[in-house]
Amino acid sequence: MPKRRIAIVIDSLAGGGAEKVMLTLANELVKQGHEPHLLVLFDHCEHHIENDIPVHFCFDKKKDKHLGSFWNTKRDARRLDCWIEALEQDIGKFELFISNLDKTNLLLSHSKVSPLYFVVHSSIEEPLKRTKKLGPIAYFKMLRAKMALNGKHLITVSEGIKEEIERVGRIVPASITTIYNPFEIEKIKQQSLEEVTGLPEGDFLIHVGRFAKPKRHDVLFKAIKQMEHDLPIVLLCNNAKKARKIAKKHGVLDRIILPGFQQNPYPWIKAAKLMVLSSDYEGLPTVLIESLVCNTPVVSTDCEHGPKEILTGDLAQFLVPRRDPQRLALKIDEALNHYPEIKQIDLLEKVDAHQVCLSYLDLIRQK
Repeated sequence: MPKRRIAIVIDSLAGGGAEKVMLTLANELVKQGHEPHLLVLFDHCEHHIENDIPVHFCFDKKKDKHLGSFWNTKRDARRLDCWIEALEQDIGKFELFISNLDKTNLLLSHSKVSPLYFVVHSSIEEPLKRTKKLGPIAYFKMLRAKMALNGKHLITVSEGIKEEIERVGRIVPASITTIYNPFEIEKIKQQSLEEVTGLPEGDFLIHVGRFAKPKRHDVLFKAIKQMEHDLPIVLLCNNAKKARKIAKKHGVLDRIILPGFQQNPYPWIKAAKLMVLSSDYEGLPTVLIESLVCNTPVVSTDCEHGPKEILTGDLAQFLVPRRDPQRLALKIDEALNHYPEIKQIDLLEKVDAHQVCLSYLDLIRQK
């Protein structure tokens, strides 16, 4: 296959799941002899980026803090188009644009770049329901960002998200296909064996994810308070101060360990007795797949999207209803007492980075 130049456009490179997914895709594109470029709206980077992946920051975070606001969206989209055009004059034309996250999607929905695909990393309906409680202004802002996907070419990271879009009908895309998130499976296994400092000496649980309402740390804390096993839980999250505050409120402050953001979380995951996911909704929960690759048992809430596509067969019994701390506590205790052998996970073949990369490259051939 000839060398392809691909633009991955995203809000920032903060420590979130979508950012990590796109960096993994970029790494695999380089391995296969292609030329990915990261086009990042704002200079906020918490991830390690390999030297052979060019990164271009588009806007100034201070000067352009109102980027994409209602009155300025088309103007800002033209600015982005001009910036991309200048970049292409310097490095050559992009053969594919991959858009990620709300602000980027909003701008690129008014852009003239092509071929352009929008990656839907999470549920559309669940965040809208939650934001509606915050008032009409917040709801309108999010609705506007989601509706920007109408009539566009969409990629969903799980079949569950694709089914939701088709069932609800709020958005009618030009096309929609599922491409699972890419995972460098052998690299994860190798990195999980690296030595790190700060690991607890005894058994511990682990939860990986930003401290945000959809992750439902409150449900997690209520659950560990009701458990029979008195294990501590490591939280790899981005807001230790808030985590301590909520943990104290639920009476489990003495049970939590907060080592801070980890460039390599895999030794922590591998060393854990159990991974717990307590979210209200997800897209395709990266941490569940990473845990299974590290041979770490998993208990998860049965979100509408993602977990049931990962925990199948004997592992499906460790899916529990959302927002039910008591059931979550019982299932964690059960998993600690006995967990099936983690062997053939059907989804791992579909999320292998090499195969996922080929699926993205197919988008170029389809045009």
